[in-house]
Amino acid sequence: METTRFILINTSHPGNVGATARAMKVMGFSELVLVAPRFGDVLSQEETVAMASGAADILVRARIVQTLEEALDGVTFACATAMTPRDFGPPTREPRPLFTGLAASQHKVGLVFGSERYGMSNEDVYRCHAVLSIPTHPEYGSLNLAQAVQLLAYDWRQALGGFSVEPRTVDRDLADAQAVQGMLAHLQQSLEQIGFLDPKAPRKLMPRLNQLFNRAQLTTEEVHILRGIARQMVKASPASED
Repeated sequence: METTRFILINTSHPGNVGATARAMKVMGFSELVLVAPRFGDVLSQEETVAMASGAADILVRARIVQTLEEALDGVTFACATAMTPRDFGPPTREPRPLFTGLAASQHKVGLVFGSERYGMSNEDVYRCHAVLSIPTHPEYGSLNLAQAVQLLAYDWRQALGGFSVEPRTVDRDLADAQAVQGMLAHLQQSLEQIGFLDPKAPRKLMPRLNQLFNRAQLTTEEVHILRGIARQMVKASPASED
């Protein structure tokens, strides 16, 4: 059962609804409720669907209700999002510390977002158990509605355990010590032939290169590349033309 509900109150911009659906889906959430949106058909508008960018299934399942009371039905812990300080109402909390405790509870959590222009009314805030304040730069804390949804969806998902990062590249085929030493011997011959390395006064050049390549942890393919460079160095040197 979905344990989290995202609630948007009086949303006026269709793009924000679509972007909210997208933000929810990438964090693994699916329950969206709109409270009296400015446009009644907002869920099917072209801009909404376009901004959802593949999260149209969230829009299909979304509900539209007329009051926050209806939207909170079944929610046991509601979190308001409001920047304006209030002298009365639920405590203001940072998301991460609050989410850490909520994640260990059995609550059905509701994340409530106000309209783009006016935010949340006092009456709506009073219905919630806590006010979330996203830590921002003290001189500029303005967030787009969908941005705020994405930030809180991410923090809440992390508190719930998060998702593992899947590798996007294949594991490196590291060259063994024998291959690296063979490459170094080849490189040494080439450096001597082009006159870069004086075998009578090597000055620890090869040991330093050995350490360099050990730190680099060369792959088998990279060893082949360096051997190819060594061959071309010899071919291009004046000594090879004599």
